[in-house]
Amino acid sequence: MTPFGERVRAMRAERGVTLKQMAEALGVSSAYLSALEHGKRGRPSWPLLQAIIQYFNVIWDEADELQRLAELSAPRCVIDTTGLSPRATAVANRLAGEIAHLNEEEIGAIDAVLDAARRRRSGPAA
Repeated sequence: MTPFGERVRAMRAERGVTLKQMAEALGVSSAYLSALEHGKRGRPSWPLLQAIIQYFNVIWDEADELQRLAELSAPRCVIDTTGLSPRATAVANRLAGEIAHLNEEEIGAIDAVLDAARRRRSGPAA
């Protein structure tokens, strides 16, 4: 399941909406919506993402969060290391080979390292 799929499924559950009801309202098949939730389809298209946001009648922060989760939800991602160091290429390939064997705590630790690196690049908050 992708982060986007997990959130959409939770929103359906919170509102008591079935997969079939939502799929009909969006004009997609239940099978497609299920595959999207489970990460068997790529990210939703921009028009579909907007339709989902409208369907759930969410605004501002929650809509931004759904968009962010959609961006993070490509189930098959590619890391382009062209022009980076050999070590960067090695790390990217190791991560691709090892991620299926990491537990949630280990994945969380990697995520925390990436968050810390982003904060360092962004500099101090004003």
